[in-house]
Amino acid sequence: MTFSISARCPDSGMFGVAVSSSSPCVAARCAHVRAGAGAVSTQNITDPRLGPKGLDLMGQGMSASDALEALKKDAPHLEYRQLALVDTKGGTAHFSGANTLGTHHVVTGDGVVAAGNLLTSKAVPEAMVKAFDAGKGQPLGDRLIAAMKAALDAGGEEGDVHSAGMLLAKDVAWPVADLRVDWRDDCPIQALGDLWERWKGEMDAYVSRALNPTEAPSYGVPGDL
Repeated sequence: MTFSISARCPDSGMFGVAVSSSSPCVAARCAHVRAGAGAVSTQNITDPRLGPKGLDLMGQGMSASDALEALKKDAPHLEYRQLALVDTKGGTAHFSGANTLGTHHVVTGDGVVAAGNLLTSKAVPEAMVKAFDAGKGQPLGDRLIAAMKAALDAGGEEGDVHSAGMLLAKDVAWPVADLRVDWRDDCPIQALGDLWERWKGEMDAYVSRALNPTEAPSYGVPGDL
C-alpha cells in the first residue's frame, strides 16, 4: 500500500520525505517535514494527525525515539499505524503496529529510515537505504528520488503504485519543495523525478523572492523587466 523514505541531510540540515502508494494523493496524508524539527512519515492505515504532533515534539527538542514514545501513549488505534521519524541530529525511530498490512519492513541508516507495507518483499526498504547511502554528498532530493526508483527496481508494492510525492524543508517555515503526483496510470515515481528536475534549479530562488523580493532573482516571466 505504501513505501516511504524519511531523511536528514547532514551537510545542509535539510529534511525530506518521499512516498508512493497505490492509493491517490499519498503525500497529502503521509509526508510531514518542518525545518528545525524533523521529518515524519505516517502510513499503513494513516492518521495524518500524528505527523504534525511528531514534528511539534521534536521541535521542542525531543529525540525521534522520545517523540515516538510520546505519540504512542496517546495515539488511538495504534495497532493500525506505521510511523517513521528523523530528528535534528539524524536520529531515527519507527513503529509498525500489529495490523500493519501484508509484508512490511523498516530499515534505518545514518539519518535515514525507509518503511513499507504490502511490499513484494523485505528487500524493498533495504534497497532504498542502500541507494540513499550511495548518493552521499548529492542534494537530498536527488538521494530521495534515487531511493524511490530503487524501491521499484526491488519490486515495490504488491500492486501498481499510482501516486507519489516529496517534501523538503530547510531554514524557512514552509516546505521548500512540495512536489506531488496525485494520480497516474503509469509510473508516478518517474513523473516525480521529472518534476524534481524541473523544480530543483529554481527552489532557492523562490525562497529568496519570498524573503526579499527587492533582491530576488529575475522572475523570468513575460513582461519581467
